[in-house]
Amino acid sequence: MNHDDLLKIFAELYGESVQAEIFFAPGRVNLIGDHTDYNGGLVFPCGVNMGTTLVVTPSEDDYIEMTSLNFEPSFKVHLSEISGKGDNLWSNYPLGVLNEFSKKGIPLKGLKCLYYGDLPAGSGLSSSASIEVVTAFAVNSLLNCQLDLVELVKISQAAERNFVGVQCGIMDQFAVAKAEANHGIKLDCASLDYEAVPIDLGDYQILLVNSNQERELANSAYNQRTQECAAALEYFQKHFKTDDLASVSPQQFKEHAAGIGNDTLLRRSRHVVTEHNRVIEAVDALNAGDLTSFGSLMSASHKSLKEDYEVSTEALDFLVDEALAFDGVLGSRLTGAGFGGCTVNLVKKSQVEPLRKQLAAVYKSKFGTEADFYPIEIGGGVRKIS
Repeated sequence: MNHDDLLKIFAELYGESVQAEIFFAPGRVNLIGDHTDYNGGLVFPCGVNMGTTLVVTPSEDDYIEMTSLNFEPSFKVHLSEISGKGDNLWSNYPLGVLNEFSKKGIPLKGLKCLYYGDLPAGSGLSSSASIEVVTAFAVNSLLNCQLDLVELVKISQAAERNFVGVQCGIMDQFAVAKAEANHGIKLDCASLDYEAVPIDLGDYQILLVNSNQERELANSAYNQRTQECAAALEYFQKHFKTDDLASVSPQQFKEHAAGIGNDTLLRRSRHVVTEHNRVIEAVDALNAGDLTSFGSLMSASHKSLKEDYEVSTEALDFLVDEALAFDGVLGSRLTGAGFGGCTVNLVKKSQVEPLRKQLAAVYKSKFGTEADFYPIEIGGGVRKIS
């Protein structure tokens, strides 16, 4: 849907005379480095050419009005009541952001908002972070708060943790805000130090495959994984000083892991330690122009997420295995938190369409569900459109 169409719908909702501004935040795909973010480790996401568009204007009253073209219901709440959340309402994401602004002592004003996204919800492409960041960016602009982009990232993450109830790391919001076209972001989630890494895929293409499995992070095993990692960290801290699980070196893990006395904690921590180091190797491979090694690391990441972190599913494993057996695919893995969602694949451009046809047929035959396919371009971060 183009911007003129959105402005027309906005005028129909809120009045022809209203002058609105348009903001956009992308989704993100994590190329490698999953479940390391809330463990203080490295991640390597990039922005995608899909996301959330927000058409918004300040209002004369003290009400927040929100309408989404993707989700029901529309929502209207007085500024004095934004700290109250609903049950599994999409509006909890932007309301959580407004609540974080309010907690900072920033006086809020009424807003009229229209959201439209072309990210498939629940796919692992950070549609929630996209909504949060575009809201924070727009509010910061409209109210002239003069907060920097990293502060808006922290506000967005706090909204999801404190208001929505998902104990997420900071990767999704950071990637959505700071993405750069044709670059990945090597982000240290403990320090927030980051490096924009050029990505030259040459004859290859990133292909996302959506399993269309429903996933509800707040009601899934996601929060359980954070608790397991916290328990593993406590064990290692009894033996040496470390602030984060990802800071455990491979040598330290080798020396001490056997004594952890819990196979689940052993496997969770092994994934975090090895995945953190896979990000380092993957960025080195990209810098060297070695896409074959990069793809192999993607596939190794999926194996670890499947076997050690146990966040994959039968459908995701099937899509990965089928892709890796196809000529011209260098790597395949689940992306995002898992428990459903998408796989990300590094595919020779000439093989994208043959692979799509093959996967569509065999996936439908096995699971009775249509998979969706998204050849993506690596795009920029949150911004004002007009």
